[in-house]
Amino acid sequence: METAPTPAGSASPASATIRLHPLDNVVIARTQLMSGTRLAVEGVSVIGLIPPGHKIATSRIEAGQAVRRYGQIIGFAAQDIEPGQHVHTHNLKMGDFAREHTFCVDAKPTAYVAEPATFMGILRPDGRVATRNYIGILTSVNCSATAARAIADHFRRDTNPQALADYPNVDGVIALTHGIGCGIDPEGEALVLLRRTLAGYARHPNFASVLFVGLGCETNQIGDLLNAHGMSEGKNLRSFTIQDSGGTRKTVEKGIAIVEAMLAEANSVARQPLPVSHLVVGLQCGGSDGYSGITANPALGAAIDRLVRHGGSAILSETPEIYGAEHLLTRRAATPEIGTKLLARVRWWEDYCVRQNAEMNNNPSAGNKAGGLTTILEKSLGAVAKAGSTNLVDVLEYGAPVTAKGLTFMDTPGYDPVSATGQVAGGANVICFTTGRGSAYGCAPSPSLKLATNSGLWQRQEEDMDINCGGIADGVTDVDAVGEQIFRMIIDVASGVRTKSETHGYGQNEFVPWQIGAVM
Repeated sequence: METAPTPAGSASPASATIRLHPLDNVVIARTQLMSGTRLAVEGVSVIGLIPPGHKIATSRIEAGQAVRRYGQIIGFAAQDIEPGQHVHTHNLKMGDFAREHTFCVDAKPTAYVAEPATFMGILRPDGRVATRNYIGILTSVNCSATAARAIADHFRRDTNPQALADYPNVDGVIALTHGIGCGIDPEGEALVLLRRTLAGYARHPNFASVLFVGLGCETNQIGDLLNAHGMSEGKNLRSFTIQDSGGTRKTVEKGIAIVEAMLAEANSVARQPLPVSHLVVGLQCGGSDGYSGITANPALGAAIDRLVRHGGSAILSETPEIYGAEHLLTRRAATPEIGTKLLARVRWWEDYCVRQNAEMNNNPSAGNKAGGLTTILEKSLGAVAKAGSTNLVDVLEYGAPVTAKGLTFMDTPGYDPVSATGQVAGGANVICFTTGRGSAYGCAPSPSLKLATNSGLWQRQEEDMDINCGGIADGVTDVDAVGEQIFRMIIDVASGVRTKSETHGYGQNEFVPWQIGAVM
């Protein structure tokens, strides 16, 4: 029987390595280790230079034998590996092996807290709850992107401070543009996916009002998009096209006038105490390293366990980055049907890779590998730690609205901007993003918290990171303590405290809907 990875390592200030599970035949270097360094606890001496976050063999692993981390198989030895040697891309490879996809055996009742926490949120007239208060400009097609950006740029506080001077409760006017919307099958899956994403943003509570700008002749007609999702225009949802407006200059002028008419109502909001059950947190990891599955990811998992116990919701995504660890999630499925839906999405990706002449193991990036991750199996086992330990209550397609309380899985690519775009379309009003290499990211209109996996990254890029989880690997704190810190910071950010990525202006360029299918 397979068991879930142990979330916290056994590092201490005096230890040179981190052992994650008694069954492992590798340990993780806490700092750079020189050849000849004696690892007394493991009874081996280091052979060669071992970078921080990388793996060291603790026993002889013969060619073809399984290499285990978290007590799970992360690959197979490509050659004989001696105790103390570096284990990485030069001697570790993928291989087929059976994984037992048991359903529901680890599902258990959620221990809800008696008095749920609150945050200072924004209650919309229709009952939706926001963590930010933007006016959004969305585009139906790439052709209207420049005009939409020009409209939003008129309201930039750094270049035109007077435009929003009388509207302090408006966080800003932002344009979310993309590179598609035409040249695609009008009856195909690609258009359905784009429309679902745009509709999710148009309905997002963090937008007080939305303006759609189109070209006019594109496949993705705005009226058809709205009709497909039961939406209609009103004072808080407007649209027009460049061709009907008489060109670019007139479009920009018209757009500015429409936004100006929306500002007074948008500014009339006031934050008030609201239950944490209104929070939907999207879980992301990018620029992962060998510490991700030891520090920031399990700490975020501990925070999400708290959120769920307080009645909130979370979205785990990035299907290619749970590959090889999906059996751990099916065990937590609330029903067999939910587990079956998850496996169906995994099978879709396997088929997709065959059609594209690709393989799932091409997912670890150059930065992932430099940080100590070798195979997608190893990366996935660390990535699922973000999801904590509560039940998996639903599985959704990309950009579909989240309706269940608790942990939901959304099928998305592993590429962070595309994945998080789907999560926000589904209703995520906060994003938590772990990184070991230093990913630069934000995702307006939802704030994004950045969690550093190691103290070295925190020291280099403290201006970009919101929390340092590296103390777990350093042995000066533990997963649960950092999880509590993350949970409290989620509440603060949802209440209006700005994240580092928000202060740098990230969020508009990172809107990247998933593009699939043929472009004609």
